[in-house]
Amino acid sequence: MNVASKFVKILEEEGIENIFGIPGEQIMPVYKALSESNINHVLTRHEQAAAHAADGYYRASGKIGVCIATASPGALNFTMAVATAFKDNIPLLILTGDNELKYRGTDHFQTTPQVEIFKNITRASYNPLNGTEALYVLRAAIYELKTMPKGPIHINLSKDVLLEEDFDDFELCYLCEKDLSNISKAQELIDNAVKPLFILGAGASSQRENIEMLSKMYQIPVTTTFHGKGIISEYDDLNLGLVGIRATPRAKYAMENADCIIALGIKASERTLPEIPKNLIHVNINSDVLIGDCPIHGKVEDFLLEINFKKVNWLSEILEIDNEVKVEGLNEDLKPQSAIKRILNKFSDNIVVSDAGSHTTWTTLLKKSLKPGQLLFSGAMAPMGYGLPAAIGVAIATGEKVIVINGDGDFQMNLQELATIRENNLNVIIFILNNSEYGIIRQWEESMYGMEPYQIKLNNPDFTKLASSYGIDAIRADNLADLELILEKELIGPLVVEVVVESEDIPLPKA
Repeated sequence: MNVASKFVKILEEEGIENIFGIPGEQIMPVYKALSESNINHVLTRHEQAAAHAADGYYRASGKIGVCIATASPGALNFTMAVATAFKDNIPLLILTGDNELKYRGTDHFQTTPQVEIFKNITRASYNPLNGTEALYVLRAAIYELKTMPKGPIHINLSKDVLLEEDFDDFELCYLCEKDLSNISKAQELIDNAVKPLFILGAGASSQRENIEMLSKMYQIPVTTTFHGKGIISEYDDLNLGLVGIRATPRAKYAMENADCIIALGIKASERTLPEIPKNLIHVNINSDVLIGDCPIHGKVEDFLLEINFKKVNWLSEILEIDNEVKVEGLNEDLKPQSAIKRILNKFSDNIVVSDAGSHTTWTTLLKKSLKPGQLLFSGAMAPMGYGLPAAIGVAIATGEKVIVINGDGDFQMNLQELATIRENNLNVIIFILNNSEYGIIRQWEESMYGMEPYQIKLNNPDFTKLASSYGIDAIRADNLADLELILEKELIGPLVVEVVVESEDIPLPKA
């Protein structure tokens, strides 16, 4: 048995069921081992798509996303998607092949400093120099990804290391890093609070049931970040809605009047907390993102086990505020928000994957989630082209119908993945909102720079014919009536629905 075979065996033992990638010369020993394993390999058409699919896979399942590529051309195609996962703290295992060790630091064919490049967009980038070290860092990486999921970890694998047959392997045992030294301070803040408030981020999803129980028992209202939507149903009065730059009226009032803010599993970016609130308790497993005077470095679960809450009575005060988010144009023909509203009404119980662009704003404003993970999109990096490949990972992870809402611009960033969807017969329905332009860029040009629209017009292909060339059914809606007729039907993927919409400015956040 060589290192590559043992490597894949460890992946099997650790419960890895799916890997997304593309084979190549330097990573071929791993592919030979994969071909003899029980792991399902999903062949994408571009490495960026493979990493986005692994990202979507984790967001939908909570299981480690794994993607694999060969040396430089393949590995470097990963970088945008890996950076996206890094910015959103998504735990991916990134595996790249490389030339033999003797070529490191040379100008040999397909040799670049891959480890140095990935160091800036991963939690760690390992470069094992022998088989024993390769297996050690694999076990360490998987342990870290499972117990402290703070972002992607990269392992760079030279072909000669993968082919070694003389190596040692051993089990690892670590303690999770944490620092609960501020628990007593947090308890004092909560004991003295009359108007406490939860802010829930993606890191609180695993404690959904406990948080819902505590919130209802003690009548502590909840706000969420974009990625925390649905941890408590958005139809529940206790959930005040989004906090931050897109705050609902009730969430804004609660943030301004709370005397103790308990932030669980949030990244605390400037989009969520433009200013650091007083009496903030911030709990996160990633010490790098902690802010405020009472940081708690550890799991949300550990924090909740240590803290006692008391019943409070300020929810009725908040509920007097009208929480409706006013969105204009919901019944106007060819408005993107009008189309998106109807799509969301039709697929209210399905997972919706959004991309980057004006449609993402409309989708996040209009989508209400009953549970976590019903609306998925990249938050901190927001690259165009995320939606389609991420939906592949979601569909592989869940086996469910997945809805993609994207624009004509970002759809074309990774449209080649229609082949992957068709090949795997995934129940993915892709709605392309076609306004023949980069809409947000046009809006910035006009509003921020006083420019005439410049280099934003798109001369698009016929998207229905394009989808058909991949063997995927496609429909075009030229107006709202067409879309409503389409949505009356029982729609099953793979399916592309092109929806013609007009140019429309998104509502900008108020300062």
